[in-house]
Amino acid sequence: MLKQYKEAIEKTNIISKTDINGVITFVNDEFCKISGYTKEELLSQKHNIVRHPDVPDSKFKELWKAITSKHIYKGTVKNLAKDGTSFFVNTTVIPILDKNGNIAEFIAIRYDVTKEMFYKQALEKKEKELEELNQNLEEKVQAKTKELKELNETLELRVSKEIAKNEEKQQIMFWQSRLASMGEMLANIAHQWRQPLTELTLTMFSLKKAALSDDEKELKKLYSDSQKIVQNMSQTIDDFSNFFKPSKKKYKFKLRETLHDSVNILDKLIVSQMVDITLHCEDIELLGIRNELSQVIINLVKNSVDAFVNNSILIREIDINARVEHENALITIEDNAGGIKLKEKYKIFEPYFTTKHANVGTGLGLFMSKMICEKGFQGSIDVISKNNTTRFIIKIPLSDEIINEK
Repeated sequence: MLKQYKEAIEKTNIISKTDINGVITFVNDEFCKISGYTKEELLSQKHNIVRHPDVPDSKFKELWKAITSKHIYKGTVKNLAKDGTSFFVNTTVIPILDKNGNIAEFIAIRYDVTKEMFYKQALEKKEKELEELNQNLEEKVQAKTKELKELNETLELRVSKEIAKNEEKQQIMFWQSRLASMGEMLANIAHQWRQPLTELTLTMFSLKKAALSDDEKELKKLYSDSQKIVQNMSQTIDDFSNFFKPSKKKYKFKLRETLHDSVNILDKLIVSQMVDITLHCEDIELLGIRNELSQVIINLVKNSVDAFVNNSILIREIDINARVEHENALITIEDNAGGIKLKEKYKIFEPYFTTKHANVGTGLGLFMSKMICEKGFQGSIDVISKNNTTRFIIKIPLSDEIINEK
């Protein structure tokens, strides 16, 4: 039985013995396997043969001091194999005493933790990169906030110019009222779009979990998702600051791709809240700022998800359809989240009106969506709510250039 115990230990651990001067007197097959040396090459050598140059002298002085004082030493040691590769082992060195209490030899029992150490180093590297991304994002938010404040200082002049473009008195009062609210609103926008930092934090936790579970594919996917979140947040802030600039170049873009990309951005939220989304879109090309329309779609879908949660809806469905009707692109987004109360229906597009808690929303989302549809695309957005369903209808005129192409 003693022989079987000895064999079990030797086959599952990396074992070596040295005399009192640290000269190797015994190594098992596992030691030879991980170091790349034969028993003949190791016997009568000191353990310096596998010492890694990265390990400082102080670590070995600490080990030697402990074991020569008849204490057991435990620690993780980085070693160098014969072929020049590195390996890590969790090491326990035990002094063996004779009947007089003097040290007769030392026995070291180790087990291989190379894989775990490499994953730990990789995770630390990824965490450092994410910290740098977060820092860059914070600096960009501060810079954009400063830029928005500077825009506010010239807001009155832009209001006057906008009023001068409108001939009818009601239209003048309409734009004056909205633009007069921009000062406070612009500062809130920068804060509102930093909320995805929560999703970024959750992704970082998932990164740690994936690393520990040795799931390299999931690790790469989560790291890519983190970069996309940060890039999208940065791009969103740029888009909001650019929205109120007087001159913006418009480009043609495919509506189907925009709808798919908008839904994909919210993929984690949609999956976690078990929402079923169906999307049907004709081959439609629009002229404008693609990401502005994407923000409208993201806001409407996110509002639907929030409504599902708030109203405790079990079967959660969102239908998104887009088609051409009378030289207009008609986009409908419908959910079964319980509908909108009649008294709230006529206020939902007003700035700062919200049915959510103050910590959740500022009421700017639907107001900005209306501004984008009307000012950015010369279109409209409306809402119909009945039988516990809500349907938002976005109508965007097709440009003459696109119509002529057709």
